[in-house]
Amino acid sequence: MQYTTLPQLDEQVSKICLGTMTWAQQNTEQQAHAQMDLALSEGVNFWDTAEMYPSPPDKDKQGDTERYIGTWFNKTKQRDKVILASKMSPMSFLRDGQTRYNAEQIISAIDGNLERLQTDYIDIYQLHWPERQANFFGQRGYNTDMAAQSLDELTPFLETIQALNDEIKKGRIRAYGLSNDTAWGLMCYLWEADKNG
Repeated sequence: MQYTTLPQLDEQVSKICLGTMTWAQQNTEQQAHAQMDLALSEGVNFWDTAEMYPSPPDKDKQGDTERYIGTWFNKTKQRDKVILASKMSPMSFLRDGQTRYNAEQIISAIDGNLERLQTDYIDIYQLHWPERQANFFGQRGYNTDMAAQSLDELTPFLETIQALNDEIKKGRIRAYGLSNDTAWGLMCYLWEADKNG
């Protein structure tokens, strides 16, 4: 296995990451556990999941993928051998529709992630999709009607950054990032972070 260093964590992670989004939809818990056993035995120590998994999204199965990882951690006691990434999402069926990227909802989402995963920390925590309207899977091309949503109605980028930094200080996450955001969204987060030290 080849490894690379994650700068924020100063840790060696496998260049192959174990994706878990099919667990509980296309794979059973037993199959998921077998895949985790195999991945770790082959040196794959970087695993990715999300609160909304399995995929395709299913309100009745939401969180089951993280639960499978949690039962594996509990059974094997090998949490310390895995660099774990998870995500929160603005999908409306999550957390009773309370899906803003503000401090309250970030705390609530991480509470749920940690409980399902049966761990007290997540190595890399990501915002799964932008809170604002943008292109999504199965939808090509940006529609100008999507732009009608005012940025003033959304959680300010700085508030999200501060809430995630607070979670690092608490030790519940070690680093954070973005998933499926646009170049513009990434630039806004970086600009606010840089401007505010």
